[in-house]
Amino acid sequence: MIYDFFYKLFGSDIIAALIQSLLPLFIFILPYALFAVWWERKVSAHMQDRLGPMRVGWHGALQPIADIFKLFQKEDIIASDTDKVFFNIAPVLVFVGSYAAFAAIPFSSVFIGSNLDLGVFFIVAVSGFSVAGILMAGWSSNNKYSLLGAVRSVAQIISYEIPTVIIIITIVMVTGTLNLNTLSEMQSGHFWNWMIFGGPGSGVTKFMLIPFMIIGFGIIYISTLAEVNRTPFDIPEAESELVAGYHTEYSGMKFAMFFLAEYANMFAVSALVAALFFGGYQSPCGYLGNLFGLKWFIPIEQLFWFTAKGLFFVFVQMWLRWTLPRLRVDQLMNTCWKYLIPLAFVNLIIIGLITLI
Repeated sequence: MIYDFFYKLFGSDIIAALIQSLLPLFIFILPYALFAVWWERKVSAHMQDRLGPMRVGWHGALQPIADIFKLFQKEDIIASDTDKVFFNIAPVLVFVGSYAAFAAIPFSSVFIGSNLDLGVFFIVAVSGFSVAGILMAGWSSNNKYSLLGAVRSVAQIISYEIPTVIIIITIVMVTGTLNLNTLSEMQSGHFWNWMIFGGPGSGVTKFMLIPFMIIGFGIIYISTLAEVNRTPFDIPEAESELVAGYHTEYSGMKFAMFFLAEYANMFAVSALVAALFFGGYQSPCGYLGNLFGLKWFIPIEQLFWFTAKGLFFVFVQMWLRWTLPRLRVDQLMNTCWKYLIPLAFVNLIIIGLITLI
């Protein structure tokens, strides 16, 4: 729909596709990242009985913009012994992997980059760019701390993708679709039609699914925390051990690209969880647009609800950062391979048996 509008406006496929691809970056991702940086600093401050940024703008609201201007002006330092080609490509690759995931995320029934039938599979697939970029950054930096952080990160992300994919398969098995837009439409109505409450419909099967859907949500949320390197799974960037991990040698805008990719990933995985388990862009209790006969207002309401759900799970990620201690490497791997993966498999089998009833 958005593509058709720009095609009619400019009469060019290339220009319409380019504008459509850049819209999420300038309209949502960049403003969200600036807000999330400020928000995390304020959340952490208030959890520690501090005030956080207060001087630049109202309650320090303009501090992230000042930080961006500072990063723009910083010198792009490249050490003499780095592999310059891979060193320069790595931050771009990590950002592209994060940015591409937004193409399949439905913000509403209208605001969606590409209504892909394999939307969930696409998001899982493009996350591989980030893995390659992180490993490339650590190896090309010629720094032992960077390499160790990159190896940790790759091992962690690849491991925790397994329970994530198993839970996604569970949802697909129940709903029969990989399209996130279709999945959101299936959860329309009221909040009791959300997958976390057994999905649409009624009867014994729906109520039998509820506890296992809650378990599935817990597994995938923990797994996505590990995939975006958030506490307690932040060992790839452990400041007390690795200085800054895989991006230790980066400065200026290359560092900013890693930073932006991290916050974009935080919302992407939160949006995925919201779409799979919490109705996607659906309202929990109906739309004001239907109540007042304003059909054009419904997509705006859907955008609000989807963004609110995503930001809530981002807030929980921030909350956990200042609540839980960092896991050791062995504890992190044990959590995945000894607990989450077997539990996800058992959950998959049980839900499969329930759906056959």
